[in-house]
Amino acid sequence: MNRRYFILGMTALAGCSRASRPRLNVYNWSAYVAPDTISNFEAEFGVKVRYATYESNEEMLAKVVTGNSGWDIVFPTYTRIKPMLDYGLIQPLQHEWLPGLSNLDPRFRAPTWDRDLRWSVPWMWFATGIVYNRDVRPAPTRWADLWDSRLKGRLTMLDDPEDMLGACLKKIGLSFSSTDPAELQRAKQEAIAQKPLVRAYLNAEVRDQLVSGDVLAAQLWATTAQQAIDAGPTLAFAYPEEGFPLYCDCAVILRESQRSRLAHQFLDYLLRPKVAAAAADYSRVATPNGAAKGFLPEATRDSSTLYPPPSILERGEWPQTLPPDAQRLRDRIWTEIKAS
Repeated sequence: MNRRYFILGMTALAGCSRASRPRLNVYNWSAYVAPDTISNFEAEFGVKVRYATYESNEEMLAKVVTGNSGWDIVFPTYTRIKPMLDYGLIQPLQHEWLPGLSNLDPRFRAPTWDRDLRWSVPWMWFATGIVYNRDVRPAPTRWADLWDSRLKGRLTMLDDPEDMLGACLKKIGLSFSSTDPAELQRAKQEAIAQKPLVRAYLNAEVRDQLVSGDVLAAQLWATTAQQAIDAGPTLAFAYPEEGFPLYCDCAVILRESQRSRLAHQFLDYLLRPKVAAAAADYSRVATPNGAAKGFLPEATRDSSTLYPPPSILERGEWPQTLPPDAQRLRDRIWTEIKAS
């Protein structure tokens, strides 16, 4: 047999073998896994993962709401799980295929949004607070401190109606998740009163401005704040005294998925302590995997930004899933604030 044709034939067979590998479709937040998380899973299980990322729950939901998106696994924030269930988008989990659930920290084994973990696996959690330059004295420790004229032009707030209005509500002693129209109008007035001090409404893009010193204080997610602190040692983070929101992004298997067993294998792989620790450390997000914390670098494990002590967490509030009418009202108020 001609050697050239023999080699070509073997190459074709190898190509067919790769093409016939099972494929799993995973849609996740950006920078939410370690660089080798996906490739290691592919090598161990002999599969091909189609992996893509998104930047907001709304972006993800727009893709999957049809029920024919082609994705198997997505990672909604916990407040989006109930609406996804209402639309019939999620399939129940088979716990016998997920022995790694026992690695979760006890407080994430029966979370308020999914008491039996019937639908979701907690993946990463974080909070919203204040990141500030240590040169600011006294240091901002309350939401109310972000209404101080000394920060004029060097302050940013999140470009996010839930967090921004929530901070205004907490400042005046109300629930972060208030749906009362009168209370929301009071929050709107607080935001409008603060607006002359605000340089811009920004999310992760404020990180470089904090590091450079152009921005002295910002309302920001703990994960992005930790990234800024890593790059700028003059920065620090505060969990506001009035209270603050806590969030958890969770992995779910879409009802449309025809690869349920493989999807469960992927979720159980993510629940391995070393896998979860590597992803959390790379992403600079807190892991709900209690067994993973022992594999984190000491500096990460001891970060009060990512892992605040119980005395601080007691002030945290898990926002509720808002009814549609309340969400529309908040969106309208946010539009009015930005246009004022």
